[in-house]
Amino acid sequence: MNHNDGTDVTSYQPGDIVYVLFRNPHVQDVANVQAAAVVSDPEIAGGLAIFLYDTYYPLTEEVAVYTTEREAEQAYYECFGGFADTEAWSDIGENERDGGWQ
Repeated sequence: MNHNDGTDVTSYQPGDIVYVLFRNPHVQDVANVQAAAVVSDPEIAGGLAIFLYDTYYPLTEEVAVYTTEREAEQAYYECFGGFADTEAWSDIGENERDGGWQ
């Protein structure tokens, strides 16, 4: 899986699209996979941030970032035991929907 558990976050460039697991701050048991843009951090010169829902989040080693929606969906499944509400669900094969992630 290509997320930042070993990937140097400096390998991302402003303009890259990444996928994150985002937990609804108002309803803690609701989470989904969300596309986000990598941007220049407006508060840290030379730093990167993820722009999501009109908010800048510093791009650090603590943020799980996935380069594909499918990788993020698999991480969601592993963390929460189900699939996020995204279009990727329709692209996943029947075997995988039944818990057959290999």
